[in-house]
Amino acid sequence: MTELNAQQHHEKSRTEKRNVTVDYRGKLDSGELLTGTPTVSATPAGLTLSSPQINTATLTVNEESVAAGQAVQFKASGGAVGTRYTITVKCDTTGDQEDLEARCTLDLV
Repeated sequence: MTELNAQQHHEKSRTEKRNVTVDYRGKLDSGELLTGTPTVSATPAGLTLSSPQINTATLTVNEESVAAGQAVQFKASGGAVGTRYTITVKCDTTGDQEDLEARCTLDLV
C-alpha cells in the first residue's frame, strides 16, 4: 500500500457538517484513476465520517483543478472541540492493482 500525506487541512465547529476532499494526484501514475469504494476512518475516535466517494467531475482543491477520478470526497460531522483528528482514506486504483492510502487532518474548533 502506497501512503500519501495530503496537503489538505480542514477545520470545523462541533455543529458543522463538513465536506472534505482529499487530492490523490501526487500518487497516481499517468493515466491512472481511483476506482472502487473508498474507506475513511479517523483517530482518535469520535468524529463521524460518511458517504466516501470518488469525485465524478472536475473540482478545485487548494486552488488547483482536480479531474474526475483523482480525489476522494466524504462528509465529517460531530467530534470533540479542541481535538485534531487524523483521517485515513484508502482507495484502489486502475493501475497495477495499487491500493493507495492518504492522510489529512481536521481540527475541531
